[in-house]
Amino acid sequence: MLDDLYRFTYVCDPQLSPDKSKVAFHVGRAVREADDYEYSIWIIGCKDEELIAQTSGPRDLWCRWAPNGRDILFLSRRTLKKDEKGSELWVMRIDGGEARIVLKRSEGIEKPMWHPNCRHVLFISNVRGDGEGDVRVIRRIPIWTNGAGFTYNLRKHIFEVDTYTSNVRQITSGEFDVLYAVYSNSGDKIAFVARTNDLKPYITDIFILPRNGSEAVKITNSDMIIGPIAWSPNDKYIAFIGRTLHRGFSGHETLWAVSVDGGKLENLTAKMDRGCGRRIYYDMRGPYVVEPEPVWSRDYIYFPISDAGRYNIYRIHFNRREIEPVIKGDFMVLNFTVKDDVIAFTRTSEIEPAEVWVKDEYGIRKLTHFNDDLVRKLNIVKPEKFSFKASDGFEIDGWIIRPVNFKSGEKYPAILQIHGGPKSAFGYSFMFEFQLLASNGYVVIYANPRGSDGYSEEFADLRGKYGEDDYRELMELIDYVIENYEFVDSNRMGVTGLSYGGFMTNWIVTQTNRFRAAVSLEGISSWIAEYGTTDIGFYFVPDQLKASPWENWKVHIEKSPLRYADKVETPILFIHSMEDYRCWIDQALLFYTALKSLGKETELVLFMKGDHVFCWSGKPSLRIERLKHTLRWFDKYLKRK
Repeated sequence: MLDDLYRFTYVCDPQLSPDKSKVAFHVGRAVREADDYEYSIWIIGCKDEELIAQTSGPRDLWCRWAPNGRDILFLSRRTLKKDEKGSELWVMRIDGGEARIVLKRSEGIEKPMWHPNCRHVLFISNVRGDGEGDVRVIRRIPIWTNGAGFTYNLRKHIFEVDTYTSNVRQITSGEFDVLYAVYSNSGDKIAFVARTNDLKPYITDIFILPRNGSEAVKITNSDMIIGPIAWSPNDKYIAFIGRTLHRGFSGHETLWAVSVDGGKLENLTAKMDRGCGRRIYYDMRGPYVVEPEPVWSRDYIYFPISDAGRYNIYRIHFNRREIEPVIKGDFMVLNFTVKDDVIAFTRTSEIEPAEVWVKDEYGIRKLTHFNDDLVRKLNIVKPEKFSFKASDGFEIDGWIIRPVNFKSGEKYPAILQIHGGPKSAFGYSFMFEFQLLASNGYVVIYANPRGSDGYSEEFADLRGKYGEDDYRELMELIDYVIENYEFVDSNRMGVTGLSYGGFMTNWIVTQTNRFRAAVSLEGISSWIAEYGTTDIGFYFVPDQLKASPWENWKVHIEKSPLRYADKVETPILFIHSMEDYRCWIDQALLFYTALKSLGKETELVLFMKGDHVFCWSGKPSLRIERLKHTLRWFDKYLKRK
C-alpha cells in the first residue's frame, strides 16, 4: 500500500559515545499531517540496550558527542518558521536538563564538530555575495546547484563558535568553497577540503590551517576529487576518500593517505579495484543523508567498500598495509563510527530497512527494532539473485522479485528498473518502490550492467559507449529472464529508471518495441541541453561523451534520444521536477513536445517542488503522488492481457 510509506521509521547516523557504552542516532518518520519529516535524537546502550528518546524534534539532526561524553550538539529548526531559511546549533546535557540554543544562522550551519576543549565548535556556512533580487548579474558557473537553488553568489567557509558565549568568528574567506573541515586531535590545527577553480569544481585539495593565525598550506596537487578526511591519532597524516581522473568520473573513490607536511600521496586500496563510495540504491533514507567517512582508530583506518551490491566495512593497518574485512555480508552499511575496536553502524538488507547495529567484544548484534513489527505484518518478498554472462564476457548480477501472492503456472507483467549514475548500483538494500510494485502484481527485474559501481574500474567505464554496451546488456538481461523465469509475461513488460536510468528508458523506447509501457524519471533526452543548463553538465557531459558540443556536435546529437523521437512506439510517461537542476526540466519537455507533435502516446507529469531525487527525499505527498502516477501508467498498459 502507498500509505505504508508513513508507517516506516528512518534510522540513521549512529554516533558511538567516547566511552563506547552508548550510541546516539536519529529516528525519522514521514508525517502525513505536516507533509514533512520529523527527526528526533535517541540514545541506546550498547550492553543493556536501554532505549531513550533524547529529544522530541521535530527536526533534530546531526548529533555529535563532545569528547567529554557529557554533551551532545545537534542541528535543529526549533525556532524557525516553516519557510524561513537557515538552521540552529543546539547543545544539551545527556544526564538531564533542557537543550539550549547556541547559534542561529540564516546562511545555514553544516557539519559542526567539537573542539577537543569541549567548548568551541567548528562548522561550515554560506557567505552570501551580491546578486539577489529580480535582476541578477551572473559571472560564475554553475548558476545553480541541485537541491540548493541559485548558488552563483554563494561561497562556503569555515566558522567557529564559542558554545559558552555564542561568539562567532569566520576562519576562512576568499574565492573558494570549503566542503569538509576537521580539527586535529590536539586541536591546534584544522584540515579542510576546498575547491578553488569554478570551471573545475570537481577538483579539490586538502589544506592545513593553524587554528589561531597564519595561512593555510595546500598539501595535495590539484588533480583529484577529494571527499571526507580524517586525522591520524598522532596528527602526522591525513586519510581521505578520493579519486584521480585517469578514467574520468568512472574511476573508483579509494582510500588515500598523505603527510600533513606534504609529499607523495599513497593510494592505500588501489589493489582492491573496488570503490569506497556509497552508490547503492536505498529509497527509505528520507531527506537526511550523511556521507560515510573514513575513521582512523589506533593503528587502523576503517573505510567502506562497494562490492557487487554489498557495502561493507574494511580496515587497513597503516604500518603493515594489511587490509581485512571487519563487517561483511549481503547487506548495505549506511554509516558507521569507531572507537578503538567497537563499531556502531546502520545496516539495511533486501527485506529490512536500516536499524542500528554494534560490533564489540560480544560480537555483532542488532540494537534497534523500530521496523521489525511492520516488516512482519507486510508481505515483503525477498529478491532472488541471479547472474549471467553477457556477450562481451562480463558477468552481470541481477535480481528478480516475484509478485505478492505468486502462483505457480501463472504469468505476470514485469517491470525493468534501471539505476542512475551510471556509476550507481542495485544491491542488498531495502527498496520500498520495488516491494510496492510486487504488492500490485508485478514482477520486478533489476541488475548492474556495464557502468555500474561495485565492480572493476574497467566494468564501470562507460564513457563514449552510452546506449551501446549498456543497452545490449539490458536486452540480454531481459532475454535471460524470459528464458529462465517462465512466470514472466514477455508480452507485458514495462521499463523505468531515474536520471541515467531515465536516459536509458528514453533511449530504449527509441531502439526497440519490446516494452509495452515506459516511465522516465528525471532523465536526459538531449546531451547539448544537459551540457548547458545543469549544475554538472559543463564538465560531466564532455567526460562521459569524450567531447564538448563544439568539439563533436555529432556525437551529442547521435547519443540523444530526442534524435530518434520518430521511432518511438512505446507509450511513455515523463515525470520531472521543476527544481531539478541536475537534469533540468528541458530534458522532459523537449522529448515530450517532440512525441506529442508526432502523435505518439505520451504524458508529462510536472512536480513544482523537489530536486533531482525528490522521489526519495521530497515531501511525502510528492513521493506518494509520483508512485501513484507510475502505477497508473503501468496498470493501464500492462494489466491488460
